[in-house]
Amino acid sequence: MTYDVTIDGKTHRLELDHAEAGWSCRLDGREVPVDAVLARPDVLSLRIGNRAFEVKCERVGSETHYWVGSQRFSAEVRDPRSLRGRVRATDEQGPKKLTAPMPGKVVRILVAQGAVIEAGAGVIVVEAMKMQNEVKSPKKGTIQKILVSTGAAVNAGDVLAIVE
Repeated sequence: MTYDVTIDGKTHRLELDHAEAGWSCRLDGREVPVDAVLARPDVLSLRIGNRAFEVKCERVGSETHYWVGSQRFSAEVRDPRSLRGRVRATDEQGPKKLTAPMPGKVVRILVAQGAVIEAGAGVIVVEAMKMQNEVKSPKKGTIQKILVSTGAAVNAGDVLAIVE
């Protein structure tokens, strides 16, 4: 799996492969020994080489911040494959499909079918590689349909819900 990770404005290429004893990780083409465990929701216990870190995730509005010790980082993670062929709607007219940003498992459904929501509100949480990703509504509207259930496996691009 390949990701483009932007941390405080600087973009890095992260390549992760599941190996027998954990994960094989390459950062900007360089092999990095890493081990990661989700310690509790929004907290990742991370070992890079011989150093251990606790990474805390904090969502503030539409932004995600990561705390490593007392240092705060603003980060964005994108799967470049999921961006190919994707067309972003520029208007709020008509129903909008919420799609899975990457392969994973649905761990929570945050709203019920028929609920009225605001733009940017969390709808479904998908877990991938022990990290939880909140899929948000692209517009203000009503949840017309939820197409997945908790525990369901999803692929990148699968439609999870429809907002009218």
